[in-house]
Amino acid sequence: MRIGVDTGGTFTDVVADDGSVHKLPSTPDAPATAVAAGADALTGGTRPELLAHGTTVATNALLERRGARVALVTTKGFADVIEIARQDRPSLYDPFVDRPEPLVERDLRLEVGGRLAADGTELEGVTAADVPPVPDSAESVAVCLLHSDLDATHERIVTEALAARGLDVTASYEISPEFREYERTVTTVANAYLRPVCGDYLRHVDDLADEAFAMTSAAGLVPAREAADAPVTLLLSGPAGGVRAGAAVAAAVGLPDAVTFDMGGTSTDVCLVRGGVPEPAGGLEVGGLPFRVPSLDIHTVGAGGGSIAALDPGGALVVGPRSAGAVPGPACYGRGGTEPTVTDADLALGRIPADGSFPGLGGLDIDASRAALERAGVDPQGVVDVVDANMEQAVRVVTVERGVDPRDLTLVAFGGAGPLHACAVAEGLGMRTVVVPPHAGVFSAVGLLTAPRQREVVRSLAGSAGVDTLSRTAEALSEEATTLVSGNGAAPGAADPEVEVEVAHDCRYEGQSHEITVGSVDAFHDEHERRNGWCERSAPVAVVAIRARARGPAPLDPSDLPTVERTGATGPGVIAESDCTIWIPDGWTADVHPTGALLLMRP
Repeated sequence: MRIGVDTGGTFTDVVADDGSVHKLPSTPDAPATAVAAGADALTGGTRPELLAHGTTVATNALLERRGARVALVTTKGFADVIEIARQDRPSLYDPFVDRPEPLVERDLRLEVGGRLAADGTELEGVTAADVPPVPDSAESVAVCLLHSDLDATHERIVTEALAARGLDVTASYEISPEFREYERTVTTVANAYLRPVCGDYLRHVDDLADEAFAMTSAAGLVPAREAADAPVTLLLSGPAGGVRAGAAVAAAVGLPDAVTFDMGGTSTDVCLVRGGVPEPAGGLEVGGLPFRVPSLDIHTVGAGGGSIAALDPGGALVVGPRSAGAVPGPACYGRGGTEPTVTDADLALGRIPADGSFPGLGGLDIDASRAALERAGVDPQGVVDVVDANMEQAVRVVTVERGVDPRDLTLVAFGGAGPLHACAVAEGLGMRTVVVPPHAGVFSAVGLLTAPRQREVVRSLAGSAGVDTLSRTAEALSEEATTLVSGNGAAPGAADPEVEVEVAHDCRYEGQSHEITVGSVDAFHDEHERRNGWCERSAPVAVVAIRARARGPAPLDPSDLPTVERTGATGPGVIAESDCTIWIPDGWTADVHPTGALLLMRP
């Protein structure tokens, strides 16, 4: 049996290749406990052939600052790059706002000699003897030297010297070999910060199946033991699986331009899909820190079924980002929660059947929901309206703020709470169709099981590279990425013929400070015009990096997963399914598509 397991802040969802589903409360203090229990529930205790896993452990450890004590070794004169950061401010007009604290304390930032020029040529050499001693208080070490994205020789010397001392070392040339010193340093440090936290957990997951994979932020599967060494690549691990599957469903129903809308118990994740392809991101930001790793352009807000509703000191209703989580959960769970949540409001309004039950929890206590709402002095309809407005704004971020009209798009709704709120969000944005896929409540787990094995490699370029250089670099990166996917590190020549490779170029006009990733240099002008409203076709184009992404076959094709029995309906009304509840407002209708998806439409 092959299974997908998605660990969220409230529930852990499990889907098997035979279509069976299991949903159970997450175990935040020991996430692997729920993963093992969920796998056993579907396999009857037998060892699965394959386990594809999406996890929030890396993200939560970063947000909650529960990582290791990290030492940073960098080029002389650059120890404070991680604190100087960029000139932009988190809140432009608030002089009192603070930047996030760096992940490395000042006394653990160490400098080493050696220097490369901006084109990667050596100005001053470095030897193992130059590497400074690392304080005993450091649990792991990050190495990020100036311009090592162009030539990693110096960084290898320093890394090998530190590893010979028995230290756990993360090197930037292995994690983020891209230019921009601040972002590369933050990414490298974050990996060193997370590795001691995530390593044992992911190795435990690896022991649960014959083959275990983890989902990366770029929506591809990598071996779990490999992910244990590079946990910074997992910051959008769970949401990425749902986005990939949502894009496939949108294309299957003939609506390839869409926004995926994943509302769980703790947060809501949205992503723009164009032509059936999720939008990639040049980088991502988590906890106010920027990261340069391959990622989808997913925007997250603290709005979920467990989001807590309260009145602020001025008497205004606030919903989230604080969440009741899995423990104790909403008041209606009967697990000790006393504060009202979005789920409590939905239950009190009749949008969740009063006689319904949630997996692993049994029946819901509507009296407890009403009591919690009354104690807090909040109106359930107001709670729903506020959280819907928050999520509507999240969709605007990935559409209107990107120059895309949401009225031309479809909303693909999933997650335990997504189908409850999708129609209201769509209506507020002028969208006329909502797609609710089969297994919507555990859809990110479906996405994990149907995602490809994937690796992306990148190489920075210095100066003006000619056509021959670009071609040779692209060919070398394609071979490297293919080998990594085919044999998970096997020797060249072991390439799988089913592996597909895409090459992309990071381009910009000479003098620009930002770049756009395009399939070819020739496509840059058109893409620049689409995004920015103008282009200069006679201006020289600089290629600052080349990327190659290799994809292998997914464990399961989406069409092979059995669908569920569904019937249409006319609003207002509720469709209660085993893993989610769908609310159809007045004026909306729900029809069953041949793929098994529900198409919710309004005139």
